[in-house]
Amino acid sequence: MARKQPTIADVARRAGVSRTSVSFALNDRPGIAEETKQRILAAAAELGWTPSRPARALSLGKAGAFGLVLAREPEDIGTDLFFPAFIAGVEVALGERGDGLMVHVTTPDRERSVYERLAADRRVDGVLLTDLRHDDPRPALVHRLGLPAVVVGQSDWSDGLTSVSLDDRPAYVDAVRRLAELGHRRIAHVEGPQEFRHAHRRRSAWEETLRELGLPEGQVLPGGFTAEGGARATRELLTLAEPPTAIVYGNDLAATAGLSVAQELGVAVPDRLSVVGYDDTPLTRYTHPPLSSARADARGWGEAAARALDRVLAGEEVAHVALPPAEFVPRASMGPAPRP
Repeated sequence: MARKQPTIADVARRAGVSRTSVSFALNDRPGIAEETKQRILAAAAELGWTPSRPARALSLGKAGAFGLVLAREPEDIGTDLFFPAFIAGVEVALGERGDGLMVHVTTPDRERSVYERLAADRRVDGVLLTDLRHDDPRPALVHRLGLPAVVVGQSDWSDGLTSVSLDDRPAYVDAVRRLAELGHRRIAHVEGPQEFRHAHRRRSAWEETLRELGLPEGQVLPGGFTAEGGARATRELLTLAEPPTAIVYGNDLAATAGLSVAQELGVAVPDRLSVVGYDDTPLTRYTHPPLSSARADARGWGEAAARALDRVLAGEEVAHVALPPAEFVPRASMGPAPRP
């Protein structure tokens, strides 16, 4: 039979004090003699007492952690370099005061129950909402649960919550304009999942810029922000009767896979095909040729989002935080359009 977890009442009996005194001693609050405090701590150690998370959160009014719930496939999170950089930024902000980040990887159908459990058990002080979707239920859900939250995205997605945004559109506009200046007219797009509002914004920026420049409507294929999706879409595009001379991808992972497929098919980059990614991950400097991309400060975004949530928890009225927009970074994967 499993040994029963000792309680505060057990510690109180062992130390010969009240449960209130035990609570004060274990939470390092003033109001009891030092000798009594040491006797209580010794009793707790002898019994192997550890605080339950809900009880500690209730006594301190603070869980000491932020929550991040990701409704993506685990392998996608592991290979997409945005998330490690974003999480590192969050940890920088939280580590300054000894708090941590609780990451939950789940599926869309279980997402709601994860937030409900976090709120009910007081496991976190607040949450960061990423990957906002069209008609996303989460802003309304955290409002109903009374769970403090910050939206990582545009203010019009936040349903009144504080938001921290980094605009990706200017980088996409600059990339398409630069390609047009280099003579490209067949510019395709390998898009991210369109249920994500940021992926939809990137596709819209590409489409609108083509129209503004009077260029033909480009071909678009799903890439899913994954290497597999980027490779599959690139192969399909490059085997068309009239393949594109340039492809703008939803992220660097898909673009890097596209580079590999182009090399496999004997399509020289940038002589016959120009390639542009997004996120400007460290990998972009080491592809062959180095990958043109859009520099979005994922780590700085994570740090800013964590600091905004900290201010929300302190009771401050936090306005929308707009970070510097993503910046287009041209590299050797772009070149003049091939001559007919």
